[in-house]
Amino acid sequence: MFYTGLYRYILDIPILIFSTIYADECDRETVMTQSSQEIILFGGLQTEFKTIEAMVKIYCKDHHGTTSLCEQCEDFLQYAFTRLDRCPYGEQKPTCKRCPIHCYKADYKLMSRQIMRYAGPRMLLKHPFLAIRHLMAEKRPIPEKPAAGASNRHRRKLLEKK
Repeated sequence: MFYTGLYRYILDIPILIFSTIYADECDRETVMTQSSQEIILFGGLQTEFKTIEAMVKIYCKDHHGTTSLCEQCEDFLQYAFTRLDRCPYGEQKPTCKRCPIHCYKADYKLMSRQIMRYAGPRMLLKHPFLAIRHLMAEKRPIPEKPAAGASNRHRRKLLEKK
């Protein structure tokens, strides 16, 4: 019992340090252009995208031998960005593995599984903060069914109207 509490206390220290170090980067918005239109991801969705982006870069570099993303990986990353933007959970999004709503097409889902199985363990070495944050997100409970208009896309549209 004592060891469990001590273990949890020790694990919380890096998380507190991480959250203060990483807070500046998380406040910035992730922007991606799609057919001459800027799309912005808010809050936790941008961190989720950074994690996916880091995994895709690791996978592409090791499997396709390129310094930048190949066409196939760039296409997958664009698709993942669109799925994050339109996720009905919005910022309360659970990790894709635990999500009850499967929004990826079959071929993209297979590619996502391959990328994450390969790059997931390597993330601890190359991007430890993103990896730990992703592992912690998998432990969070899955939120209830999302309310209508909770997606990032709806939030963005409301801001554009103002």
